[in-house]
Amino acid sequence: MVKHDIKDINLAKKGRLRIEWAAQEMPVLKTIAERFQKEKPLKGFRLSACLHVTTETANLMETLKSGGAEVSVCASNPLSTQDDVSASLVKFSNMPVFAIKGEDNKTYYRHINDVLSTKPHMTMDDGADLVSTLHTTKKEMLKNIIGGTEETTTGVIRLRAMADKGVLKYPIIAVNDAYTKYLFDNRYGTGQSTIDGIMRATNRLIAGSVFVVSGYGWCGKGIAMRAKGMGAKVIVTEGNPLRALEATMDGFDVMPIREASKIGDIFVTATGDIAVISKECFTAMKDGAILCNSGHFNVEISIDDLEKMSKGRRMIRDFVEEFTLKNNRRIYLLGEGRLINLASAEGHPSSVMDMSFANQALCAEYMVKNHKKLEKKVYSVPEDIDRKIAFLKLKAMGIKIDLLTAEQKKYLESWEMGT
Repeated sequence: MVKHDIKDINLAKKGRLRIEWAAQEMPVLKTIAERFQKEKPLKGFRLSACLHVTTETANLMETLKSGGAEVSVCASNPLSTQDDVSASLVKFSNMPVFAIKGEDNKTYYRHINDVLSTKPHMTMDDGADLVSTLHTTKKEMLKNIIGGTEETTTGVIRLRAMADKGVLKYPIIAVNDAYTKYLFDNRYGTGQSTIDGIMRATNRLIAGSVFVVSGYGWCGKGIAMRAKGMGAKVIVTEGNPLRALEATMDGFDVMPIREASKIGDIFVTATGDIAVISKECFTAMKDGAILCNSGHFNVEISIDDLEKMSKGRRMIRDFVEEFTLKNNRRIYLLGEGRLINLASAEGHPSSVMDMSFANQALCAEYMVKNHKKLEKKVYSVPEDIDRKIAFLKLKAMGIKIDLLTAEQKKYLESWEMGT
């Protein structure tokens, strides 16, 4: 058996069935896998992935392997692994996997080093921890890397900062920037899975609650939309005036987080920034306030502040930790402040991840074919890949669209024709 570090290999059969269930809603990725199996565009390349180890990710990993890649995978978040999926990939796909749900930070980074020990030619990140590790403690391995891809907003922000400072040593394709990723994965996927995570963890009624969403990017929009649809009174907090204005026009109340802290029942952060909810907010919150995060890292809620302000803490339910403040008010933190949609639920539905991971697969192929002419910077997904995925998704859904006539195409490409 391949080298691995997982919870229990005996979970493999359960994982295999769940992977097959997810595959039924991933027809675009299936189409790509069938072509990869014939053409082997990734043959001879080693790829290390740091992703949420879910049923959908398993289908992506098997697609890459069908294309000829030697794939290894670790978790991109300590609480996002589905242990039965890890076991299935090891046992049935003969794939090196290093991921255990609930692993501590030391184990998390050891697992990152485990996948890098395969000496990859490409990286596939969700949060840029592989890239960060390569550029700090594994610099000697950079000479082997031809390129990589990045799945999420937080990772793209980190990578663009590296590129701007001139320290990025190989090209990266920002999969998150594809229309077929952020318009659907970030909005509809995060919206549904975040609400799912909150409900599974708490079993609280959303209707009638005051639901505070911090951040009105595509993820925040999706969360606010779903909360409103379930009957909550939604408040949006934002630092960006354009997004705040958009939230207002979308019908939501907009106010600073310190004001929202006084009246909120449930708080969700989705900003990608640090200390969004901090000491001043905790001081103002009412007894029983529920806090969770849907951003990539567990830095958006100042857990250190909450610990210092508390005289006691206990786990009252799975993924629900009760902090009792010195004035006896209770605040509940879900999923250790980590991604709630993966900590207490199963992440995004397969149908939406079909498009995101189709982007990953096709961008890996693009990198193999084009890496020699790419600079050491962050690239958007090529438009033809984005459009192809949208077309394939519509086809799989049985939806047809209009095709432009030659006259219409000419009109759009000209400047001479007017009224």
